[in-house]
Amino acid sequence: MTLARFLSEPADVFGRVARNGNVLRLELAWAGSNLGSRASAVGVAVYAYQANGIAAVGVVAAVRLAFAALAAPWLAVFADRRPRRQVLMVSDLLRCVLFAAIAAAVVVDAASLLVYALAVGAAVAEPVFRSAQAAFTPSLVSTPEELTAANVVASTVESIGLFAGPALGGLLLVVAGTATVFAASTFVLLVSVVLVAAIDVPGLPRADDARPESTGWRAIASNRSLRIVVGLFSIQTLVAGMLNVLVVVIAIELLGLGKAGVGWLDGTVGIGATAGVLVVAAVTGRGGLAKPFALGLVLWGLPLVLIAVWPQTVAAFALMALLGVGNTLVDVAGVTLMQRGADDDVIGRVFGAFESLALVAMGAGSLLAPLLVSLLGTRGAVLVAGSILPLALVPLWRPLLVVDTLAAAPQGRIDLLRSIPIFAPLALPELERLAQAARELRIAGGSSVFEEGEAGDRFFAIAEGRAAVESRGARLRELGAGDFFGEIALLRDVPRTATVRALTALRLVALERPMFLETVTGHAASAEAAGSIVAARLRSPVGN
Repeated sequence: MTLARFLSEPADVFGRVARNGNVLRLELAWAGSNLGSRASAVGVAVYAYQANGIAAVGVVAAVRLAFAALAAPWLAVFADRRPRRQVLMVSDLLRCVLFAAIAAAVVVDAASLLVYALAVGAAVAEPVFRSAQAAFTPSLVSTPEELTAANVVASTVESIGLFAGPALGGLLLVVAGTATVFAASTFVLLVSVVLVAAIDVPGLPRADDARPESTGWRAIASNRSLRIVVGLFSIQTLVAGMLNVLVVVIAIELLGLGKAGVGWLDGTVGIGATAGVLVVAAVTGRGGLAKPFALGLVLWGLPLVLIAVWPQTVAAFALMALLGVGNTLVDVAGVTLMQRGADDDVIGRVFGAFESLALVAMGAGSLLAPLLVSLLGTRGAVLVAGSILPLALVPLWRPLLVVDTLAAAPQGRIDLLRSIPIFAPLALPELERLAQAARELRIAGGSSVFEEGEAGDRFFAIAEGRAAVESRGARLRELGAGDFFGEIALLRDVPRTATVRALTALRLVALERPMFLETVTGHAASAEAAGSIVAARLRSPVGN
């Protein structure tokens, strides 16, 4: 790849998002939501320190994390049962109300317990935004490349928020005080609400799914691809939790940078993650996502190993920046693989379960790191932390590569299925699975695809060629590329109502009966479209 092409990849990625108004509005809304949450976290920490001392800072942070982890899989149910745009708006609005209440409580010098309770409520409302956003994005894009681009931008927004949010919070604390931090967070969240409200929703998820909240966990457990990706992703969050603690001892004990060095090292990770969009855009735009995901996992571990072996200041900063690049790779590739692997009707709960698991893993990592330092010393603890992900990847390397194969489907086949009204309401991951399950058939000119009166076993779409629909010897109509047939016998459970004969050589895309019925009956908008088409064809009277 030439340097010019390498540098042009990010422009291509951001261009794809900019050309899709719905995705652009969602990304800008995510920026506001993320900025408000990060800035308010600084406000909560400073308030707790001023009101009750350093111990309160840790306790409040731990309680917020624990309640968010417990609530995430339960609240994620709404991302599958309610319109996802609505869920995003409610998450933002709830936090608006809570942050405004905190600002008022600080101004009137209310009891600190009230402020802490409101802060916990805001923490609980935050993960459902991320779950709904991850579930919503696939329905707003048209191609796998566009989905990946959306996730690259989302990860970039999050990386910028890692230092922009605290920077905004810190600036407002110095200039205007604690209450202003929460007032500003309220404002940016209101902007996020307006942006989400402007999204033109192409379709709504089912609202009648009464399956339990545990469906997200079950979906992960029953899907090999999800098990592998979520498992490795969760191990990465465990190491991230360890790094939250280890960065302190790396800066102070290994590198001798003092307390200020902690912030410098931590900030380097965020800068690396933001700058890493160059690498991420180039790597993820060249095919599969399993290898970029694996590369990101290695970059999350190897820099820590090298820092432990060679604790040199300049090298450590470069390695921490490299770790930041790995963080963006893991986020983009991992989230995209999960979106493409989960069924649309449970995807919100899948991400809710993952959010919960990630929060627990991060907390566990924060507890494990001090124990390792006490047992192995600083260098030993950093070495162990850095070795976890590369070692975990070794036995899962080949299964991870298979995940790409399972997610891949020919783009032409996806485009053909999307052009059919029955499948048009489906999100991209559902179309990909449908296209992958479909089989290509070739029929010679003059041969019949099926005869009137036969049992119906497949649905057909024409990729190339022309065919005629005949009944009792009479030609009813002609079909060409993009047309489809075979749905009546499947949906009505009756014999074929007509004969379809090839006028020229045909290239067909065929779906087996179980897959077709499962897809159509499992999506309300598809079922409605199919019903209308069947009724119209039976009236015409052209059937098949």
